Amino acid sequence: QVQLVESGGGLVQAGGSLRLSCAASISIFSINAMGWYRQAPGKQRELVAAITRGGITNYVDSVKGRFTISRDNVKNTVYLQMNSLKPEDTAVYYCHDLGGPYWGQGTQVTVSS
Repeated sequence: QVQLVESGGGLVQAGGSLRLSCAASISIFSINAMGWYRQAPGKQRELVAAITRGGITNYVDSVKGRFTISRDNVKNTVYLQMNSLKPEDTAVYYCHDLGGPYWGQGTQVTVSS
């Protein structure tokens, strides 16, 4: 059973920054691509950022230039650096092995105006 554990969420004012971490119980080098999703109340879960084993990244338009996804294959951890946060970024953030069945428990990010 693969476990993904997110951390780093919290309450921040608009314009602030947070860094989310997703620690995996297996070598993430064995996972082709990892992603960060978010789900706001009353909205569908959306893919925010993704990174392949080779380090190719992709972002939803609303976070381009503000969020950066990265992976540390030694620490088996995927990160999401979030800068210039906006109230509309408020959501529960989840990490996921893209194409696989595993999800973390989620971490709440709340951005106050």
